[in-house]
Amino acid sequence: MEPGAAGFPERSERLVPERSTRLGGLDGIRGLAALFVVLHHCRLLSFPGFPADTGPAWASWLLYGHVAVVVFIALSGFSLAVKPARSGWRLGGLRRFARRRAWRILPPYWAALVFSLAVAWTLVPQPGQGPPTAKSVLFHGLLVQDLFGSPSPNGAFWSIAVEAQLYVVLPLLLLVVRRLGAVVMVAAVTVVVVAVGVLAGGVPAVALLMRLTPQFAVLFAVGVLAAGVLRAPVRAPLHWAALAAFVPVVVLVAVQGPVWTVANFFWVDLALAPAAGLFLAAVAGGRPRPLVRLLDSRPLRSLGSFSYSLYLVHAPIVVATHHFVVAPLLGPGVAGFLVLLTLAVPASVLFAWGFAAVFELPFQRYRGMAELRAATRSWAPASRR
Repeated sequence: MEPGAAGFPERSERLVPERSTRLGGLDGIRGLAALFVVLHHCRLLSFPGFPADTGPAWASWLLYGHVAVVVFIALSGFSLAVKPARSGWRLGGLRRFARRRAWRILPPYWAALVFSLAVAWTLVPQPGQGPPTAKSVLFHGLLVQDLFGSPSPNGAFWSIAVEAQLYVVLPLLLLVVRRLGAVVMVAAVTVVVVAVGVLAGGVPAVALLMRLTPQFAVLFAVGVLAAGVLRAPVRAPLHWAALAAFVPVVVLVAVQGPVWTVANFFWVDLALAPAAGLFLAAVAGGRPRPLVRLLDSRPLRSLGSFSYSLYLVHAPIVVATHHFVVAPLLGPGVAGFLVLLTLAVPASVLFAWGFAAVFELPFQRYRGMAELRAATRSWAPASRR
């Protein structure tokens, strides 16, 4: 299955700009992107043959779930850079940053890993994968699954490893920003990544670097650059600039089709980077207002609040629903697709909501184990105190 990406940093709504206004719309983007990945995976199971388009034309847009990767990675760089951008591009301590990232990302990820392993071992493994092995547990548990091969218990997990690796790079990116500026930082990252892409076809040692999905480093860096708009607000119509950067890529993808696009994800992702950065900067600046109001509506904010959990747990649910219900009764095709959407999407959202209440949201609300334990004790019935 074509996975999406993570891009789930601290909740953006807690970041208060200098003008004491909330950054609206970012959780809505995150929620819609996670939902798009779920729909994308339903589409892949219902019409086999990906990347070939074997389904109806009206569902072709769902082949491009990889666009959610671009959004998540750029949004991650943006969200993590907001506070540094307002404090001289300083991270606030490597140890503190590492501890907070681990506290935010790992508990729900490890819980989802256990869930995914249980489903893959007892019900059905992921499409194209055998049952997970000991290597699967080790590599996924250590977040190095993109570097070492093993049967995956969850088709979306590879991007969590990429996300974690980008966290390691962030302090270096901020150092370059402080010394040389954000534009120079993005240019330097882009030069290195493009060189990798050019040389990978002829140099085996460089080709190994493609396992790291190096174009995501550019997307992440562009997100960091976009966060600078909150440090020095821009009056230019960034949303129109984002649209102007996005349309040529969309036209190219539509003309070339999904087979070409998948084969050239490296370059397509790089082409989308400017549009992603401009769009995030525009939304953070409140433009365009109708879209920001929609993204900041209560349903989308709510979906965004547990979108990380939705991303983590949906794949086993979608695969099991298709394997045990849809495939035996309907097989591939439009009818099966519609039934899978009807069953698997609400099931994934509801399960993710409950999963987040236990494994994600407490780690957002409380900054450490001491706070979490104190809160847990306060929840206990009086008779147990």
